[in-house]
Amino acid sequence: MKAAVIVFPGLNRDRDMITALTRIGGRKPAIVWHQDADIPDADLIVIPGGFSYGDYLRCGAIAARSPIMDRIRERAARGVRVLGVCNGFQILIEAGLLPGALMRNQSLKFVCREVKLEVVNADTAFTRGYHQGQVIRCPVAHHDGNYFADAETLARLEGESQVAFRYAEGTNPNGSLNDIAGILNRDKNVLGLMPHPENLIEAAHGGDDGRALFATALKAVA
Repeated sequence: MKAAVIVFPGLNRDRDMITALTRIGGRKPAIVWHQDADIPDADLIVIPGGFSYGDYLRCGAIAARSPIMDRIRERAARGVRVLGVCNGFQILIEAGLLPGALMRNQSLKFVCREVKLEVVNADTAFTRGYHQGQVIRCPVAHHDGNYFADAETLARLEGESQVAFRYAEGTNPNGSLNDIAGILNRDKNVLGLMPHPENLIEAAHGGDDGRALFATALKAVA
């Protein structure tokens, strides 16, 4: 399976993401600069974390208006899997590919630590490598990860199994409503999450709890 990583000015987790996809998928992903005219044929498109455009205006707001996002919308509408991690999640929300908003952390401080995640929906192209209710470890590093949505949107997300991951065991680092750490679109082929699974895929990282997400998304053997 082929993957592509979208790179914007200010991102700093693209190399981590490229390494994870290469080691798990067996081939290096295509690297797409945000000003490129199109995206090569890919089964998985990933927007990694960092601080696109220095987080000016709002996190992800400028990147979301890049022309490359029109190509991502087109691919997502055709069923291609799209993954946004941390700033990538913020960009997907700002681009309208996922609902809600990501606000400043409740503590008003940057948070960098390990959290626990509950797998809420284990029946998606991203999460079938886990089992329902499984609790995994995952690092976070963000300043604006406090997920918010109006009551109607929140009820729809919960009712239609669009919540993919939830902070577990009292480890919510940012005040997100319903402890939401990651959500899916209605078609379940677009996933955004604040934690960084690419930073926990091998023994050198202290564990491999994040590995199954990429193995599943790439249809690789975990």
